[in-house]
Amino acid sequence: MTDHTAVGVCVALNIGFNAARTRLGILALDGMLPRVCEVAYGEAITGLAELAGPAAGLTRLADVCLEDLTETDDCAHIALQWEAIAADGKLFTALLADLMLIPAGDQITALSLTGTYWQPPTRAGALLDQAIVCCCATAAMGTFLDSVACRLVHPAGPA
Repeated sequence: MTDHTAVGVCVALNIGFNAARTRLGILALDGMLPRVCEVAYGEAITGLAELAGPAAGLTRLADVCLEDLTETDDCAHIALQWEAIAADGKLFTALLADLMLIPAGDQITALSLTGTYWQPPTRAGALLDQAIVCCCATAAMGTFLDSVACRLVHPAGPA
């Protein structure tokens, strides 16, 4: 067992690549991405606490670091990192990931998030069950990606 889990989620968007890339740039500048990260991290920790016990939930997101949007003709990319505070007050990296847009047709764009999720440190360095961590991390990344996807396809917000 290890203290990290590879995560990857992808969704197809009913929007052209150029429009999605422009909207992702706007989201990166308006502060929405860190807020969505906070919600997703909270979901992961809540899931861990429910499945592995309350001690697994004694952490909180401290910071979200976003790299600038990088763009090419066939890709838009933002690297992101989540820093969290463990129960003992120590800072740890919770996620290193890449958020990417890739054209998948004339009016279809693939949005993906791939990276590595670290479980919160537990007392005495015990590791949580890897299947539980993977399930919670994947669900949280799905929440994050769904929120970003919704804002890319419906920039004014859901109806």
